[in-house]
Amino acid sequence: MADSYHHGNLRQALIEAGIKIINESGEENLSLRKVAALCNVSHAAPYAHFKDKDELLEAIKNSVTDRFMDELLNAVEDKPTADQAIIAMGRTYIQFFSSNPDYFAFIFGKQNINAHLKMNREYKDDYPPFLLLRRMYIKHLEENGLEKTAEEQEIELIKIWSIVHGMASIACMKGIKSSVNWNDIDERLLV
Repeated sequence: MADSYHHGNLRQALIEAGIKIINESGEENLSLRKVAALCNVSHAAPYAHFKDKDELLEAIKNSVTDRFMDELLNAVEDKPTADQAIIAMGRTYIQFFSSNPDYFAFIFGKQNINAHLKMNREYKDDYPPFLLLRRMYIKHLEENGLEKTAEEQEIELIKIWSIVHGMASIACMKGIKSSVNWNDIDERLLV
């Protein structure tokens, strides 16, 4: 993101500036005045988009989640099997966050997200990308005729998420150099 706003989408520029401020100096240092300064607009300009800091924070979380979900949905859209969809989701998860490490730090380090592992019911407040993974995992069980106990399903689901999340975390770490091409993850690493 550029450090100034030049007649584009001010709302999105303010959101990106907010992510930068939060990741550099903490959520407690976020203010509409600071995002305005970072975008080189008047201190009043953000108020055309957000009534206060809390509304900006919610917009940041929604923006990142929506962009992430769009990527994941595009990844699974044309996959004929759940197994292929899960692999595609894993690749996309890693690619998205390795290309947007500030998003990873914001979502998983600064926000409260829900990801219930209990398979006997769906929780409406769960993080949408997690719900998509959960649905693909259930479809995987059905397509492959696998019968597992609820506990086995929960364990397997957390393993799948942990592998991908762990790789995305490594890809986003500052100061870590790796020979891994995060944009072309070997399928064997995801299963």
